[in-house]
Amino acid sequence: MNWEMLAAIGQLAAACVGIPSLIYLAVQIREQTKERRQSAMNALTVQWGDLTRALHENAEFTAVYLRGIQSFHDLDAVSKLRFSAFQNRFFKNFEGMYYSRCEGILTPELWGEIERTMSDFLAYDGVRQWWETRKHWHTEKFRGIIDAIIARGDKPTAYATYDLSAIAKQSDVPPLPNWLRRGEPGNK
Repeated sequence: MNWEMLAAIGQLAAACVGIPSLIYLAVQIREQTKERRQSAMNALTVQWGDLTRALHENAEFTAVYLRGIQSFHDLDAVSKLRFSAFQNRFFKNFEGMYYSRCEGILTPELWGEIERTMSDFLAYDGVRQWWETRKHWHTEKFRGIIDAIIARGDKPTAYATYDLSAIAKQSDVPPLPNWLRRGEPGNK
């Protein structure tokens, strides 16, 4: 055996050992990517649940929200602040999801679901009015996504079966506490 043959055998042995290592590494990376996506989706689901909890646990805020989606401008100052704070959390959540999509964490299918949800909300005049007052709080790329959705001019259908006109007629002033309705605090 000469040195050339030994070198060739050494290279062949290195290739035989290296290829399975590369395959193992590729499998591990793919599994980590799947786990990362699943973890991100779990976090987004928890964030979404925390966010929407305000709507199903607080009837007073739900009424403010339903009036706000119809017209942000018609809300009183306190209701505007509450609606705005909620919308800001909502859109920051959407923005986080957008960047998760840009990084490949969210699949196109999941991003499509999120975009359809955004489209439903952005079809309402009040949400569009709010967006105009706060869009400068978001990144330019995300603003472009939202502005493109608004430009489509989708019709509001998310709450189409609700009697929103009855909600709009309700006063924006919160109800008085029970002790004030009965009179002075000491009266029963």
